[in-house]
Amino acid sequence: MTSDLIAILAMASPGAGAGQQPAGNPLAMPVMLVIMVGIFYFMLIRPQQRKEKERRAMIENVKTGERVLFGGGIIGTVTNVKDNIFVVKIADNVKIEVVRSAVSRVLDKGEKLGKDDA
Repeated sequence: MTSDLIAILAMASPGAGAGQQPAGNPLAMPVMLVIMVGIFYFMLIRPQQRKEKERRAMIENVKTGERVLFGGGIIGTVTNVKDNIFVVKIADNVKIEVVRSAVSRVLDKGEKLGKDDA
């Protein structure tokens, strides 16, 4: 009977390690956070910044006579370059003014756009 009572008490009372969280390294969480931020920076933010820098350089180097594709799908030839505006010829006797930031890409001479390129 006493052995049964001792066995029941041993099971019922928490031991030294029962119910306690193991003590981990307190620097583990901040280190993992820094690693995650680093991965996001090098995988997402940095490539996007590089693409935007290349796009701005492309827009700054547009000259008169170049063919450009705009965000709205309009293709035309630049006839005049102003501060923030391009005057673009899109058809015979049809010229429009378009903001520089609307340029998607500069087309090479003779480049044809297919239905999947635009």
